[in-house]
Amino acid sequence: MDSALRRYLLFIILAATAFWLASCGAKIDSTPDIYRPPTLTDSAGGSISPTQIPSADAPHPSPVPQCEDDLLFVKDLTLPDGTIVPPGAETDKRWLVENAGTCNWDAGYRLQLISEGGLNIDAEQALYPALAGTQAMLQVRFTAPTEPGTYRAAWQAHRPGGEAFGDPIYMEIVIPES
Repeated sequence: MDSALRRYLLFIILAATAFWLASCGAKIDSTPDIYRPPTLTDSAGGSISPTQIPSADAPHPSPVPQCEDDLLFVKDLTLPDGTIVPPGAETDKRWLVENAGTCNWDAGYRLQLISEGGLNIDAEQALYPALAGTQAMLQVRFTAPTEPGTYRAAWQAHRPGGEAFGDPIYMEIVIPES
């Protein structure tokens, strides 16, 4: 047989074999697998297969403790209760509070109005981001009413799930008669 014919037949056989292996789902790549399942061990140091179920006597892992939310009122920074504010004045109320819990306050934490008291104030705003154990300043901007009288409002901190926590914070202003 001619050597060119032999090479041609060998090429056809190799190509057909490669096609057959590929169509069978056989892996012809020699790249090693990167993922290898972890080797698990039991409390006695013995090896456990991933499908093996631990016995009822095996120790159960402790649940991860959840953090606790708490807000502690420290002091009024502006507008102490009973402050006289001119009718229609644009101003703000600021409080110093402490994140007395173990959770960090992030964008999911809210300050919600729980008692409006005749003031036209936004009912909700972001609670200042604060790490657990630190102090933060909270601020509410508003326009004072134009009618004379005493106005009170209260806010409460709420965690991402919507539950209230910590000390409520208050403001009280007096609009004098003109």
